[in-house]
Order: sequence, then structure tokens, then C-alpha cells
Amino acid sequence: MPLARRLTLTDAVAIGLGSMIGAGVFAVWAPALGVAGSGILIALGIAAVVAFCNATASAQLAAVHPVAGGTYAYARAEIGPWSGFIAGWCFVIGKIASCAAMAMTFAAYAAPEAWRTPVAVIAVAALAVVNCFGITRTALLTRILVVITLIGLAVVVAAGFATASEAAPAPLPDATAYGILQGAGLLFFAFAGYARIATMGEEVADPARNIPRAIVLALAGAVVVYVLVALAVMRTLGAHAIGSARPIADVVAASGWTGSEQVVRVAAATASLGALLALLTGIGRTALAMGREADLPRFLAHIDSRWQVPQRAEITIALIVIGIVLIADLRGAIGFSSFGVLLYYLIANAAAFRQRRPARRYPRLLQVVGALGCLLLVSTLPAVASLIGTGVVLAGVGYRMLRLSLAAR
Repeated sequence: MPLARRLTLTDAVAIGLGSMIGAGVFAVWAPALGVAGSGILIALGIAAVVAFCNATASAQLAAVHPVAGGTYAYARAEIGPWSGFIAGWCFVIGKIASCAAMAMTFAAYAAPEAWRTPVAVIAVAALAVVNCFGITRTALLTRILVVITLIGLAVVVAAGFATASEAAPAPLPDATAYGILQGAGLLFFAFAGYARIATMGEEVADPARNIPRAIVLALAGAVVVYVLVALAVMRTLGAHAIGSARPIADVVAASGWTGSEQVVRVAAATASLGALLALLTGIGRTALAMGREADLPRFLAHIDSRWQVPQRAEITIALIVIGIVLIADLRGAIGFSSFGVLLYYLIANAAAFRQRRPARRYPRLLQVVGALGCLLLVSTLPAVASLIGTGVVLAGVGYRMLRLSLAAR
């Protein structure tokens, strides 16, 4: 049974923005500033360029293959089953880590320390229920969350620029080439939300037209927001942001706008919820596509006849995320997620590079730059995250080899 095409261009853009604006703004600045130092804007620019190249590759592929699954489906069609499997597996493991990080980020802003774990679990369960009752409800809630988040970030930017001339921030560490590249790899985590639009290609109306436009519009909007917030953090906090668990809230506190601090906390919580909602949706669709091909258990390929969503996949993913929230912490989640997502987009660029006219919408040079950028950034990520990521990827490859071996008997 196919999924219903109910998402408009506005819905798709909102889901993309909901995925991107949240993770980076409220979670990535401290580790990125710690490695990139005064070169943070250069790192942000590199991450944005790589993300743009990857976005155009995803847009070009989605226009020709408007089905659920994103690069998992695209790589299967353009390169072969193994490439598709590795892309899909990297997406699933990377984004499951992102879901756990977003749930914990939400709880950090929304609940007292003693209640953060149960609140994170409740958030995952509640959003999984929303997803199980239809994609239009997901899109509507995402739009509401994006608006609230942008209002809160507008307050942060205004506070940061209003007080920049009143107090000199602590100078950031000097930049190094390696530090800038590692910072770009961490910041890439913040831009990866446009993939959520592509993974829902089977539910977007007029996908050949709307998916490419939605991806580019959502990415452009996110870049503008990130640049403004980065400037506000640098001009207000400087090096003090490196050791902060809540640098965005600290910008408002340092400005003296104490009455606005609660606004920022609400914005942080809603941004994390928006990102978590869109992430759960995208992973569920990729799990659905992989289940259809038996690259994950076929149990996950079921679509509910009433609500026309992959409820089994949604519930399974939510349970795994809850398990991670219960046993893990936020440290390393960004690096692990970036590892999986950069490999995912490396394969996306390779698949788009193979496309010929009339499928081509962008020059092959963009796909070359995107692929080289992914390789460069993934090589600079923290060693622990890369080692764990490599082990999990190899475990997935082993699972598929075993399944194929059993099927051949």
C-alpha cells in the first residue's frame, strides 16, 4: 500500500526547518566553538557549503524517485542494493542518536535536573503517538513549533546585538585548520534536517516540483538563522560559551534581559521537540522502505490502513530511542550522528553523480564537492565517535550478509 500524498510545499519546508532549527542552535555551539575557536564562522560556512551540495543532490534524486526512504531508495535505484543498504543503515543509526540527543536537550530546558530522564522519555512517547495518527497532524504541529522557536531566537539575536557594545566578550581561542574542519563536521549536524523532506517523498504532493524547492528553501532559511545566532553568541559570550550547557540562554542572561530568559527556554524546548518530531518521522519512513526490501525486518513495512502511516516502524524506533535515553548521555551524540549522516550523504552524492539527462538539475561539480566535503569532514570528527560509528556500520553490514546467506540456502 502506498503512502498518501498529503503534504504541501509549505508543510515540507516547515518539516525541514523543524529538523534543522533546534539541534544546532541549542546543542552544537559549545563543542563547535571549543574546536573551531575564532574560526567558527568559517567552519559554519564550510558546513553550509557541504550541506548545500548535499541538498542539491538529494533534491535531484528526490525529483526522479519520489518514494519513501530517501537516499536508501535513491542509491538502490542508481547504484545498487548494497549502496542503498549502507546509506539507509547510516541514516537510521545516525538519526536515532540525534533523536536521543534532542529528547535530552528538550528535557534539559523544560524540566528540573532530577526529572530530565523521565521527561525525555515522555516526550519521545508523546511524539510517536502524534506520528501514529497521520502525517498532516505531524506537519501542523511542526509548523507551530517552528514559529515558536523563531520567536525565541529573534529575542536571542536582539539581546545579543543590543548588548554587544556594552561588554567585551572573552576572546575565543585561535583558529587552526584542523579545528575549523572539525567544527564544520560538528556544525554539519545542524544542517542535516533537509533529509527529512526527501525521506517523505511518497507523501509530498507534486514531488518533482515541491521536494527540490522545499529542500533549498528550508536550507536557506536555516543558514540565515544560524549566522545570526552565531554572531550573537560570539559578540556576547565569546569563549565563555565553550563551557556552557545552555549558551543560547546565557546570551539573554548576559544581556540583562532577565524577563526574556523564560521565552528562550520555551523556544529551546519547542525547537528540540520540533527536531525530534521530524526526526522520528524521517527514520520511520526509511525503516519502512528498508523493511519493504527485507534490509530490516519486514514487520516494519506495514502501513496502517486507517491513518496511512508506518505505525510499527514509528513505535519500534521510539522504543529504541527511549532505551538510549535511559542508558546514555548527551556527550558524543553529535559526533556519532554526524558520522552516520556524512556517510549517508557521501552515497547520496555518488548516486546523484550517476544520473544523466533529463534527470540532471545541477552540475556534477556540486556532487563532487559534496562527496569530497563529506569525506573531509568525517575524517576530522572525534575519534571515539568515529570508532563507534564504524563498528555499528560494520555490524549492519554483517547482518545483511547473514540474511542474504540464509536466504540463498
